[in-house]
Amino acid sequence: MPFIQMEAGKYTKEQKEQLISGFTKVASETLGIPEDKFIVLLKENELDNWGTGGKMLSKVLGEQ
Repeated sequence: MPFIQMEAGKYTKEQKEQLISGFTKVASETLGIPEDKFIVLLKENELDNWGTGGKMLSKVLGEQ
């Protein structure tokens, strides 16, 4: 079974539904594999667990 994974910050329930549906549809159309064969995993991470430029992402985004 094809496996699709995305890691990012927090998602709303509506965003999760759209991402799972969208990823599945595009991958199915592109690869010619039925949608029911795909597994989609959305991994949510706290912004304090990510860093860029030596700073926590929560602080970087707070500076903008």
